[in-house]
Amino acid sequence: MPKRTLMDHRPWLLAAVIAAVAYFAVKDSALGGVYVMMIKGLGVGFLAFYALRNSQQVDSRILALYLALCALGDMGIELSLELGGALFAAAHLAAIVLFLSHPREHTSLSQKGLSAALIAGVPLVSWLLSGQWMVAAYGLVLGAMAACAWLSHFPRYRVGIGAILFVMSDFLIFAREGVLADSFVPQWFVWPLYFAGQVLIATGVIQTLRGEHKIQSDE
Repeated sequence: MPKRTLMDHRPWLLAAVIAAVAYFAVKDSALGGVYVMMIKGLGVGFLAFYALRNSQQVDSRILALYLALCALGDMGIELSLELGGALFAAAHLAAIVLFLSHPREHTSLSQKGLSAALIAGVPLVSWLLSGQWMVAAYGLVLGAMAACAWLSHFPRYRVGIGAILFVMSDFLIFAREGVLADSFVPQWFVWPLYFAGQVLIATGVIQTLRGEHKIQSDE
């Protein structure tokens, strides 16, 4: 039997990619701000539907909540940094709950060291780039999310790397107001890093949950 196309097999995932590419294409165009904001929210918003449609477990709903809050944050940050930051902080808390409920059975010293570095280093770098304590406080939640993702039993080179890409994207946002104010780097890389990270997190978590559910059903 021939393999189904992405449209047949993962329509919400395909819709998310299309929306993300569309936003990147129109974000600096003359299209109205409200329309651009809505297109932006659809990217990760469709990933939330992908999470709900591909697993019926409670954890998939937590993942969908995380993604939905991020989608709202994508739109909210267009209105104010404070609103967007609050929504993303809430999203990270939901992700932390998810990752802590799926701990990795065995972790090496280097893995624990990286997680500790994320918890301590992300808020520090956030403060150094922005000079704002509120941003550093957000960085603490962001770093904790990435650390928990790295220590969870979800695939490290998808979910863990996805969380780190999220961190890198936020660093570029903070740097855009300071050291990279005149650089093209944030303009070109904030959104691709962020969205790629979200895709890795969503697909890595869902595939793991579906695999676990299949094993449990076969027992």
